[in-house]
Amino acid sequence: MKIKKILVANRGEIALRVLKTAKEMGIKVVTVYAEDDKHLPHALFSDESYPLGSGALSETYLNKAKLIEICKRSGADAIHPGYGFLSENEEFARMVEKAGIIFIGPTPESIVLMGDKIGSKKALEKINIPLTPGYHGEDQSEDMLVKEAKKIGYPILIKASAGGGGKGMRIVHQDSELLESIRGAKSEGLKSFSNDRVLIEKYVVNPRHIEVQLMSDTHGTHLHFFERECSIQRRYQKVVEETPAPNMSQELRLKICETAVEIARGINYRGAGTVEFIMAQDGNYYFMEMNTRLQVEHPVSEMVTGADLVKCQIMVAQGDKLPYIQNEIKQKGHAIECRIYAEDPDNNFMP
Repeated sequence: MKIKKILVANRGEIALRVLKTAKEMGIKVVTVYAEDDKHLPHALFSDESYPLGSGALSETYLNKAKLIEICKRSGADAIHPGYGFLSENEEFARMVEKAGIIFIGPTPESIVLMGDKIGSKKALEKINIPLTPGYHGEDQSEDMLVKEAKKIGYPILIKASAGGGGKGMRIVHQDSELLESIRGAKSEGLKSFSNDRVLIEKYVVNPRHIEVQLMSDTHGTHLHFFERECSIQRRYQKVVEETPAPNMSQELRLKICETAVEIARGINYRGAGTVEFIMAQDGNYYFMEMNTRLQVEHPVSEMVTGADLVKCQIMVAQGDKLPYIQNEIKQKGHAIECRIYAEDPDNNFMP
């Protein structure tokens, strides 16, 4: 089914990014806006724009039922979630599909599987993907977590299973920090993600953070658009992203990209996704997580490969085969993206 009209369930830069490609494809675009955002470009430049009202995000951009109702009212046949907000919300993806609307993203099952750091590691263990040494078992008692932490050996990293964006993470260097860190990670995970499960990993000292851009269709094609280096971070938040990753051999580059493709193939993935790896100083790399959406930093991959990843997303969603084969995708040039963060200098530079 060819998509004729897309509702973008987002705002700002990513809404404009989707709008640009959709227009080039001859697809009409519907946008939404909260009261404070009614003068933003995405609301002004789209074919139609609908108000979400005012109030908390739960009443506007996170209001699943309202977004679906607007989609139906506008006659849009697909929803693009952008990034952030509801882009990795499996309940929203299910609601969209149940309403007979195309969700421009992965299946709800993939969102659930890869959104759970424990569940994803268990699934990838079965297909021999390299994982950081650690514990991701079902027994979440403090006694078991303490026992496994000591077995792994310090330093360790405790992570909230459903975490993201640096939330629910604690580095532990010694016994005296362990219990407090376990409880802190659990508490933060419960508060931020309604899930207090944690996993424990060996902490890799001075690692590199390498991620691979993927795209998969429903015809069995799984492609990579090479890697991005995201090692410069602040509070576990990426600050600089670039591609190609500097000081990496072509052999290692292709190896890590192929591992990411194996992951997509192994879980029968659909759409855009990014696999993130932690790389030790000896060149060994380990799966960290998979983001089941288009990422903020996707333009650097587009700039060096010439691909339009949003166009690929739309093509996959309407059942088309991806217009590339792997050996046709080349890296040409170098691209860098820098993020701007707002911090409070009067409060210890907190975000």
